[in-house]
Amino acid sequence: MRKCIVTQESAEKKALFRVVRSPEGEVSLDLTGRKNGRGAYISMKREVVDKAESKKLLSKHLEAEVPQEVFQAMRSYLEENHID
Repeated sequence: MRKCIVTQESAEKKALFRVVRSPEGEVSLDLTGRKNGRGAYISMKREVVDKAESKKLLSKHLEAEVPQEVFQAMRSYLEENHID
């Protein structure tokens, strides 16, 4: 079980996005859950992704700038898999 940094709800790892800051400082979406670095979990819901972006919650949690591509990748994943 992991906790979403936006909603504070606990869920299985498979039901959450993992965004990771590598030791080199690069931030990316980790769909495998195996990348090295500091991770943050976000619920797989569009409104949660939107809130994380608008309030810069990922940047605060990871202490790094999160590229727009990370949020676009999460939204694309939701659309492709008909989630939400």
